[in-house]
Amino acid sequence: MTSTTRRGFLAAGAALLASAATARPALAEGALTLAAASRTLDIDGRAATVFGLAGPRGPGLALDPGERFRVDLTNRLDVPTIIHWHGQVPPNLQDGVPDMPRPMLAPGEMRSYDFAPRAGTFWMHSHVPEQEMMLLAAPLIVRRPEDLAADRQEVVLFLHDFSFAPPAEVLAAISGGAAGGHGGHDIAAPAPAGGSMPMGGMDMGGMDMGGMDMGSMAMDLNDYDWDAYLANDRTLSDPEVVTVERGGRVRLRVINAAAATIFWIDTGAAPARLVAVDGNEVHPLPGNRFGLAMGQRLDLEIDLPGGAGAWPVLARREGGRERAGIVLATPGAAIGRISALADDKAPAFDTDLAQEARLAARDPLPGRATERSHMLMLGGTMRPYVWTIDGATWADHRPVAARSGERVALTFHNMSMMGHPMHLHGHAFQVVGLNGRQVAGALRDTVYVPPMARVEVALDAGEAARWMLHCHHMPHLASGMMTEFAVSA
Repeated sequence: MTSTTRRGFLAAGAALLASAATARPALAEGALTLAAASRTLDIDGRAATVFGLAGPRGPGLALDPGERFRVDLTNRLDVPTIIHWHGQVPPNLQDGVPDMPRPMLAPGEMRSYDFAPRAGTFWMHSHVPEQEMMLLAAPLIVRRPEDLAADRQEVVLFLHDFSFAPPAEVLAAISGGAAGGHGGHDIAAPAPAGGSMPMGGMDMGGMDMGGMDMGSMAMDLNDYDWDAYLANDRTLSDPEVVTVERGGRVRLRVINAAAATIFWIDTGAAPARLVAVDGNEVHPLPGNRFGLAMGQRLDLEIDLPGGAGAWPVLARREGGRERAGIVLATPGAAIGRISALADDKAPAFDTDLAQEARLAARDPLPGRATERSHMLMLGGTMRPYVWTIDGATWADHRPVAARSGERVALTFHNMSMMGHPMHLHGHAFQVVGLNGRQVAGALRDTVYVPPMARVEVALDAGEAARWMLHCHHMPHLASGMMTEFAVSA
């Protein structure tokens, strides 16, 4: 398929979204329009019908400093849907979870939202796993005053995994226990030189493992091999090329919207500084490779060299050779072909929590005593494919209780051989403990808990309401790995 045909598909999809976004006038004064609608992508020469969220100026939304989140959302799909504003702290009534407390939007229905947003890099997505797997998601960027004043260019890198098979078939294949018929990737838990402690020397905290040799067990990194990995809706056969200035500075906002894939973000020859995670600023951390679990975001500042050139920014799949990405290029720079497969497999992500341990919030939670603590046991197996919190799926979950205003500590103790990105609605929390070691870590809304690890977070309980708490691995969520953070007055 020629590039002209490909761009025709992209243009047609964009036009469809744009028409859907403007199909109904805004009913709230000054509100922005947002529409859930179908669109068509060309994925390596093959047409794919997916979902999307169209704002008034293209996919997603970008708000200026001080601008309220005042949005009219219209469902232009032929199925009910509901959108969650991931990482934001709206009134619970506007949080976007089916029947908690409001029902999904019927086809053709419009619903208005109005709240003061948190600044930073966020995103929005359907809270129906099959719909998120159909790419019903988009960036949500809320700029700070310094973002407008800074002499730098902003670029968004939005990541997905994709299958041409319908999501229901993908979930059925995964839950059938044969890694979707594609073959998952197992990596033996590493032991340090001269010792037998698993997970890169992780402190097991005196756990009784029932005589099992954990160093010989295997981590299940991926339970499905997707047909494509997308960066801004494109594969590396025709990546997005972002024009940049010689010697310019770029703030790259990276969002992992994948259903079940962790990525390593590799800036290659363009050294970067990690300056924010999940929309919250951290003390700058230099490097050119950072990991990103599902639901998480990171902001990188990149100072480009003074000469002409092209600098690929690649997202490499954990445990595999597959990759996606974009290219930062000065005008007229030569851009070579980039293979969608790397020469070697990317490593497992943060099995020893080394990256998380290096992060420190620039604006941490105020110090105060913890008034309530909960230990949450994360469990599950590939065969049968069932994932649980405290031994229960959503159907028989036990709420995690707190009172509004309390300082609460939650400890996620992962007793399974898959990692879990744990997301709490309606709150930001600070990472304060890693495998029993106290830290003054990053503020987040989604924290990755590796196999056999413990991560403790602290938060101040907010509005008295039922807030979702779940794994952001969509097949895990679909199999029941969800509970609620029940805040009382």
